[in-house]
Amino acid sequence: MNLSSLFFLFLKGIQQAKALLAENKIMIKKETSPSEPFGGQPAKNASTPKPNMATAAKVNAMVGNKTWFGGLFTGSGKKRQVHAEKNFEMTPLQEQRMQKLKDRLNIPFDETRPDHLTSLKALWKNSFPDTELTSLVSEQWKDMGWQGPNPATDFRGCGFVSLENLLFFARRYPASFQKLLLKTQGMRATWEYPFATAGVNVSHMLIQLLELNSARPKTLPGINFVRMLSEHEDVFDILYCIAFEMMDAQWLAMRA
Repeated sequence: MNLSSLFFLFLKGIQQAKALLAENKIMIKKETSPSEPFGGQPAKNASTPKPNMATAAKVNAMVGNKTWFGGLFTGSGKKRQVHAEKNFEMTPLQEQRMQKLKDRLNIPFDETRPDHLTSLKALWKNSFPDTELTSLVSEQWKDMGWQGPNPATDFRGCGFVSLENLLFFARRYPASFQKLLLKTQGMRATWEYPFATAGVNVSHMLIQLLELNSARPKTLPGINFVRMLSEHEDVFDILYCIAFEMMDAQWLAMRA
């Protein structure tokens, strides 16, 4: 699967997530064990409609609630977008958290940094806890979906943040991560998109969508993302998990 195909699935996945959120108020929930049910739990509210289980099973979304994830794309009309851009100002907290995130984006993966190598080893350990990694340069990495025996070459396109995203996913949502990594859900072909390199591309796409390399966002997704930073400092990493999972759901839908 090439980058343009991944980008299409990425955007389609976000649309599916928005539709599911509008129908079922699913909350973010940290997975405490791989045996925990895949995804979040409905909000405990008597007025909350019962989830459409057929839709939920098809999309299998590990998503945030409507108030902050669905709101990322709220009001995409041109008139409202211009109005939002003209009047948008960051708060000191938003500026601080946005700058912290941008600093992360500017860090390349460095094979000489012990902390970077520790994170890489941790990614392997969280991915294949029962299999020992023989070397940091090994053919074993291809089992995770890297293009060659040295993952460092694949991080060049997005930097250390793409490793951080994968590791956050593996630690916070281990059951969901394992389902995507091992491709245990749905009808699968003998050839599939490479999991790890796709994960790096999802990081890159999310950065572009949210305009994180710009001085200030000019579109509503970017502006609304900044607003989310007031309440969720790790919202970028959570959105990464959502986007990756939604992309995989679209891949499965295309194969169905």
